[in-house]
Amino acid sequence: MGQGLLRGEGTAKRTANRKEDHLRICLEKDVEAKKITAGFEDVFLIHKALPEINLEDIRTETFFLNHKFSAPIIVEGMTGGTEKSVTINAAIAQAVEELGLGMGVGSQRAALEDPSLERTYKIVREKAPKAFLVSNIGGPQLLMEDSISKIKRAVEMIEADALAIHLNPLQEVVQPEGEKFYAGIIDRIRRVTERLDVPIIVKETGGGISAEVAGMLEDAGVACIDVAGAGGTSWAAVEYYRAVEQGIAFSRDLGLMLWDWGIPTVISLIEVTRSTSLPVIASGGVRSSLDIAKSIALGASLAGIARPVLLSASRGYEDVKRMLSSLIAQLRSVMFLVGADSIERLRKAPLVILGRTAEWLRARGFNPDEYARRSWA
Repeated sequence: MGQGLLRGEGTAKRTANRKEDHLRICLEKDVEAKKITAGFEDVFLIHKALPEINLEDIRTETFFLNHKFSAPIIVEGMTGGTEKSVTINAAIAQAVEELGLGMGVGSQRAALEDPSLERTYKIVREKAPKAFLVSNIGGPQLLMEDSISKIKRAVEMIEADALAIHLNPLQEVVQPEGEKFYAGIIDRIRRVTERLDVPIIVKETGGGISAEVAGMLEDAGVACIDVAGAGGTSWAAVEYYRAVEQGIAFSRDLGLMLWDWGIPTVISLIEVTRSTSLPVIASGGVRSSLDIAKSIALGASLAGIARPVLLSASRGYEDVKRMLSSLIAQLRSVMFLVGADSIERLRKAPLVILGRTAEWLRARGFNPDEYARRSWA
């Protein structure tokens, strides 16, 4: 019954309307977490008064899934399927191409339902012929009829270097027309990893990923986990605003109650990196180069940024490029202050974890003190 409902209610028009709502609300409303944070304020990199390096010699290049990045930064998948998303995706793509970074697109379900919308996604490869691009499909969409062929079409649509399968049970449970079908998703993920030629990234959308789920995903053969923890954009908040506009009291109240639901990003990052051998993207409330540096020192391969880039992209390509260039320059400054002249050395930088983050980690059986005992390499 669940699969039938998924197909019957997933019309192209409704999907496109939701995407327009999501984009508008993220640009115009306060959708940030309120009482929960990503946890970066509990993480302290250790200042090195004798860095013994020169700022001009610091290198931020790194490799991720066999692709070279000029810095460990990826723009998270956000949009597509609407007219406004064309200019936004084009602005981001042009900037990441010129800066040697990578980006994802928003869920491509809209284009799979209505091929006329493919151009809203294809624009990214047109503007970024060499950049690392990530295709995107939702977990419940793996239950579609002929899902493998449709997923392959999504990858081919932007000539993607990887496919992201996003998990959004929080958003679906709050969304008035949400698809609350998650039974059997892990088996479908395993099937996709076996049948697609590109690496599979599984990402959350603001709720975070626990050690237990990370283990399931590693066993299923995924290539990377994007934790997308709590502390940044709240999709319960986005759906709260939609419910208010539609006058749906139950979804409104549920969105308000679950506004801050989820595992904070720093905690999720540590749980996943300490319990699997997979590369990890740290996203969810990443707002500065200091957050990026802390993420790398905690074990992330890349740090992902979403809404701040979206806001910049709404103002045009130059604004996106200026913002991302500033992040790279500021990251080099932070690396200088901890004595790391490369991303590999930044990964070994000692740090201290305090407060609620340390308490949570200890309660879950992880030792936050091990990071402080590291010595500069």
